[in-house]
This record gives sequence, structure tokens and C-alpha cells, in this order.
Amino acid sequence: MAGNVMTVGNVSITSLSDGLLEFDLCNFFPSIPEENWQPYRDHLSREGKVSFNLAAFLIRSDGKNILVDTGLGPKPDDAPETPWGELLNDFQAHGISPGEIDAVVMTHLHRDHVGWNLQSADGKYVPTFPNARYWMSRGDWEACHDPALVEGRFPNAPQCVWPLEDLGLIEFMEGETQITSELTSLPSPGHTPGHMSIVIRSQGESALVLGDVLHNTAQVHEQDWVSRADMDAAQARATRGSLLDRMEQEGLPVAAVHLPAPGFGKIVRLEGRRYWQSL
Repeated sequence: MAGNVMTVGNVSITSLSDGLLEFDLCNFFPSIPEENWQPYRDHLSREGKVSFNLAAFLIRSDGKNILVDTGLGPKPDDAPETPWGELLNDFQAHGISPGEIDAVVMTHLHRDHVGWNLQSADGKYVPTFPNARYWMSRGDWEACHDPALVEGRFPNAPQCVWPLEDLGLIEFMEGETQITSELTSLPSPGHTPGHMSIVIRSQGESALVLGDVLHNTAQVHEQDWVSRADMDAAQARATRGSLLDRMEQEGLPVAAVHLPAPGFGKIVRLEGRRYWQSL
């Protein structure tokens, strides 16, 4: 692996970023007393906050360019100083054009994973990635239309997700769905009802692209810690536990959306404890 690129057989994964988000501990992990974080201070920002990279992974497989997640989207006009909204700048820095993307795969439909799906032009929505099909789970598509959930859980779905239907650009993932011969969706519910991770298998090698199963490296050991963003806490715990077991047992390299950039790592065990080891 070199810098922000990880290879898995014939597949390459380039880590891009839309920027950063940061939250107070009690805001994002309200059920975890702050003193419980004392052993994990080095997992937090210098100010003692939870800091998230807003990764988007460019995967090259079967001659196609697949973008996993699209960040928070453009900077608001009234807050141009926000530390996010950088994805298209990162595309340019890596010599990539949005027109080169063949597929956009959303691990789930929360606002920080769908923000660059679409842009507004002359009062109409146009795809940011004009040659791409947009893949999402049917479970999250249905959830993001639930009136009880839109405002609190999927606030930008009306602008960033729903118009994709009228544009005829949607491909649904249901269960384990083949995206290319080397990429398969893996249901990993809890954070959202239809949350998906992506399994990569190529030339006898395997890896996992993880959405929001993990928000912080401390959860590798404290796997029962859930965030306020987890829609089903019990299911999120169960999913995290089973995937951590699989990652450790199979020695899978992982591309994790919110862990420190570039987000590549694996699960290791030392003296009976699990740790995140960056690659």
C-alpha cells in the first residue's frame, strides 16, 4: 500500500475526503459517561472531541470506477469556512473527473454520505457524476421516505436522494448484491435499517469497505458503545460485534469511512484486547 491507495488483488481503493466533522463527546455518544473515555484520550482530537474524516473511496474494479459515499456536499453559502465540502477539490487534486465515475455506491443514506450526489442547475437537479448509476439499499430508500424519520435522520434526502428516482439513475441493493465481479454488498444494519458494507474479493485476496459500523477507533475494543446516530442501538451492537469477529478472524484489511485518513487498517489483538492498526 502506498499513501492513500490500497490494493486487493486486481482492485485498487483510493481514499478521497470531503473534509472533517467534529462533535462534543456528550453530543455524539450521549450514553457513554465522559470519564469512560479517559483510557481513550488518544482516540480523540486535541480538544477532546470526536473527529470524523468524511472519506469517499474510489474503487477501480472490472475496468469501472466506483465511488463509495459522497460526503456532506458543497459548503453552505452562509458558512463558507466549514471544514468540509472538499470532495470535488480532492478529485481535481488526484486528476480525477466526476465524469469518470461509473457507479456511486452509498453505504447508507445519512446526510454525510450522500451530499455530493446531485447539484442544482437552473432549478433542476443534475447528477454530480453524470455517467454514474447510483446504488443504495432498498431498506434505506424506504426509511428515508418515512415522514417520521426524514427531518431527524435523513434531512437532505429530498435534495440529495429522492430526485435520483425521477432521473432514472437508481440501482437497488437487496441482501448480498453483486456490483461488479469483485464487489458485493454486505448487509450491516443497525446504524440505519439498510446499511451496507462492501466485500472485495479479487485474486484470492479479500477486504471490507466499512460504512458507519465504526465511528471511532475506541469502538474496536468498546464494541457496545453506540452513538446517537445509530438508529437501532441493539442491532448496531450486534452488527459491530459480528463484523469485528470476522475482520479479526479473516485478517481482513478494512477501508473505514470515518476513521482517521486514509481510513485503511485492520483489527489486531494484543494481550486479549482488540485494537485498530492503521495500514
